[in-house]
Amino acid sequence: MMHAFAISNGAPVELPFLEGAAQFKSAELVWLALDGRQPGVAQWIAEQQDIPDIARSALMAAETRPRSDLVGQGVIINLRGLGKTPEDDPDALVSLRFWAETGRVILVMFRTPLALDIVVQEFLAGKICDPGDLLSAFANAITDGLDPDVANLGDALDDCELKVEVANIHPTRREVTRVRARAIAFRRFVAPQRQALSQLSGAALDWLDDDDRLHLREGADRAARMAEELESVRERAMLMHEELTDRRSELMDGRALLISIVALVFLPLTFITGLLGMNVDGIPYAHQPWAFWGVTGVCLFLAMLVIGWFVRSHWISGD
Repeated sequence: MMHAFAISNGAPVELPFLEGAAQFKSAELVWLALDGRQPGVAQWIAEQQDIPDIARSALMAAETRPRSDLVGQGVIINLRGLGKTPEDDPDALVSLRFWAETGRVILVMFRTPLALDIVVQEFLAGKICDPGDLLSAFANAITDGLDPDVANLGDALDDCELKVEVANIHPTRREVTRVRARAIAFRRFVAPQRQALSQLSGAALDWLDDDDRLHLREGADRAARMAEELESVRERAMLMHEELTDRRSELMDGRALLISIVALVFLPLTFITGLLGMNVDGIPYAHQPWAFWGVTGVCLFLAMLVIGWFVRSHWISGD
């Protein structure tokens, strides 16, 4: 996946990659979108001597976090957004590595982000005219795509809380743990992304105009709000997990208490019946017709006596 886009004479066009690379000097804006997994991409990046060494290293870095670093009149910026194939992506959010300078933006990806198609459509529709427009378009597309997922995490946790408080249904701890783990995975990148966008919006770059800075600050504000929401989800999920653990412990303690009470009620009865059930001579009243009902009455009396003692001791409710 290697795409080249250019704005020549005010018109956006999509070019073959090599042709796009050759028009760096003549086009008003050239944007290259490269798949770092494709053979030859790493070599091509290494051969671009007009790109600073630190920028070439950042474009091909294996592990990235959101950042924004000025290098002269260019900027290295790493962003994170949802990917097209989340089942195959090692991280919750895929990385986008940018080198942007006057008239040129190079984007390297090792996974396909959802925001790419949106920004390509905006570019070909003529809504993007310079590197600032392109970066702010990516920032907005990323936050637009991520915002519903963050809201869904909060809604999922609301459902879990509703089950516990209203319906008295116990959601599985696995369900709560899944929500918490995803919130942590998102927040790991969303929080520094707010800082990266905020730094970029205030950078002293000639090709960033006021509208670009406004859109970047808006993206930073939305990232900050999402980071706060994710932190709230993480804390609520932790409290919910503790509550479910406490409820399970209370349930097990109640069942253990019930078993203990039943065992203590039948303990003296078992002793009496075992004693009178011995197959030896000399058992009192063994041949009396009322002996069975007498022993039964004594057992019932002892059982009620033990249960009454439990009620008085508040082991069981007297209601």
